[in-house]
Amino acid sequence: MLASRPEETTVHDHRRLGRELGLFDTDPLIGAGLPYWLPDGALVRHTLEEYVREAERAAGYRHVYSPVLGKRELYEISGHWAHYSDDMFPPMELGSEQVVLRPSLCPHHALLYRSRSHSYRELPYRMAELGGMYRSELSGVLGGLTRVRAIHLNDAHIFCTPDQAVEEARAALALIARAYADLGIRAARHRLSLPGGGGKYVADPALWERATALLREVLDASGTAYEAVEGEAAFYGPKIDVQIADPAGRETTLSTVQIDFHQPERFDLHYTGPDGARHRPVMVHRSIIGSVERAVAHLLEEHGGAFPVWLAPVQLVVLPVGEDQEERAYDVVRRAGGLGLRAEVAGCGEGSLGARIRRARLVPYQAVLGAREAADGLLAVRLRDGRRPGALPVQEVLRRVAERAARRGTALWDPA
Repeated sequence: MLASRPEETTVHDHRRLGRELGLFDTDPLIGAGLPYWLPDGALVRHTLEEYVREAERAAGYRHVYSPVLGKRELYEISGHWAHYSDDMFPPMELGSEQVVLRPSLCPHHALLYRSRSHSYRELPYRMAELGGMYRSELSGVLGGLTRVRAIHLNDAHIFCTPDQAVEEARAALALIARAYADLGIRAARHRLSLPGGGGKYVADPALWERATALLREVLDASGTAYEAVEGEAAFYGPKIDVQIADPAGRETTLSTVQIDFHQPERFDLHYTGPDGARHRPVMVHRSIIGSVERAVAHLLEEHGGAFPVWLAPVQLVVLPVGEDQEERAYDVVRRAGGLGLRAEVAGCGEGSLGARIRRARLVPYQAVLGAREAADGLLAVRLRDGRRPGALPVQEVLRRVAERAARRGTALWDPA
């Protein structure tokens, strides 16, 4: 049986929902922690990815692609090999070289920045990628989409002057807040993640103090309440973690913002200042939705499979009452497709009208098409939340649904 109505407070498991809704699954021959995406899941993922790319383009980011492999030397320079190798896959021998699956995109982006000279006039230089990375997670901690070995991260790195770092990080927090509103998810809290004890972290007290002070300024400037927690920083610097909680109260990190002085130094990054001299940029790391896998898992559990209209695999289902209305139902679906909507017919061969309505209860819009509606060019509209706007002209229904989907957000229906 599918998930209950979205307004109920049922605790949902994204693994069960993902399989029941035909979104994703795993196979032992592919391997643990390596989920595959079925057509409806791929559609959700693609829509989410395009949303992020569109938001980034509008905010001045330029998109790149970089390889998922890198030489071991690259990660020795970045510090990953010394501080993070336990979470990396073993090197592969290619002749006299060793290459590894990357655990992070930032070393590649540092090299992309370094490949060209830059003037202060170009900064901030915002580089974004939705790229693959790999973590050698132990089999005992793998689960669904939340802990996987192949991760597709919505990542970006902003190369800027020290004076620009606070505003760039603050703007990244604003992008995250807007995305959460459009996706219908809530931040449980904001965490300033600081280093703890032991040799896990880069040993440079001045670096940590400077980056921490700037992140506190970012949080204060944005009016964001936060908690400082030791032992949760990245190995190279502190970060702002946007924490989310599933319906069972389990908390995890989805989005992050970091100010990094370490990797610009390690990779000897520069820009030419107004004085004609070379200066060191600051590297701001940020991720709007974190990994696509974790984002979809949280959306499933937050909404119980009832995705916001713009993300739903099927946005409109047309339900003919009798076989005489089926041809008209398929015509409505064709018209919906012409407007960019994802629509399907649930025909009479799929059971009684009541049974078809129940099966489609996670679809945002149900349109019943009986003899009277067909004769008058109408659709009897039912919303997923139980509201019934009534019988409206076909074109009016399609227009409203298309406009609602284009505006994103979580609302289902607007006043006339």
